[in-house]
Amino acid sequence: MEMKKRINLELRNRAPEKVTELVLDNCRSSNGEIEGLNDSFKELEFLSMANVELTSLAKLPTLSKLRKLELSDNIISGGLEVLAERCPNLTYLNLSGNKIKDLGTVEALQNLKNLKSLDLFNCEITNLEDYRDSIFELLQQITYLDGFDQEDNEAPDSEDDDDEEGDEDDDDEDEDEAGPPGEYEEEDDEDDGGSDLGEGEEEEEYFTVFVKDEDDDDDYVEEGGDEEEEEGIRGEKRKRDPEDEGEEEDD
Repeated sequence: MEMKKRINLELRNRAPEKVTELVLDNCRSSNGEIEGLNDSFKELEFLSMANVELTSLAKLPTLSKLRKLELSDNIISGGLEVLAERCPNLTYLNLSGNKIKDLGTVEALQNLKNLKSLDLFNCEITNLEDYRDSIFELLQQITYLDGFDQEDNEAPDSEDDDDEEGDEDDDDEDEDEAGPPGEYEEEDDEDDGGSDLGEGEEEEEYFTVFVKDEDDDDDYVEEGGDEEEEEGIRGEKRKRDPEDEGEEEDD
């Protein structure tokens, strides 16, 4: 119960509609679900629930923006049709270390039209004859199976993909910035005038939440500790300043 309460507390203390990445590895599920994980995580793009003793996906919430789902080292043996209904935009799915045994179970993933990478490593299905060829034939939308394509080329790291996308964005920005000098001056004047946000409005922030497990208690540090210490230091400085000024006047 303590673990369950701590998970709920961690999730409630964050605005779920602004969370884009959520890591719940090694937390324990209860009756096929993790309490606190629900439909309110509307912006969630990455969810990791590795080794949470998950036996079913029946209680998985609707996460329409989810692109990457980590479910490795659980006890899932079927019911994969739920994914197409509740996470229709998945591009990456990791089911390694589960109880997937036959092609019939995997066939439900045909409805995930955007799925590009599937991991079934350490599942019993990998022992089938012509396993790789059968999966690629069954799921023609995927490019990578267990980290390799049909020609045994290794899948690029997700970080490398992000870097490439970042480089493309930078190039686009450089192209947008090119133009007559007069345009720069006008843009600078507009920027000096402040942001487009109206008075009282705040810019939205999106963030990642990592929920710690029981083994992390010793290493866990509450947020805001450093800020309090810095406030204390600043307070001491403010107290000493008048005295220092008095000494200077005496001199």
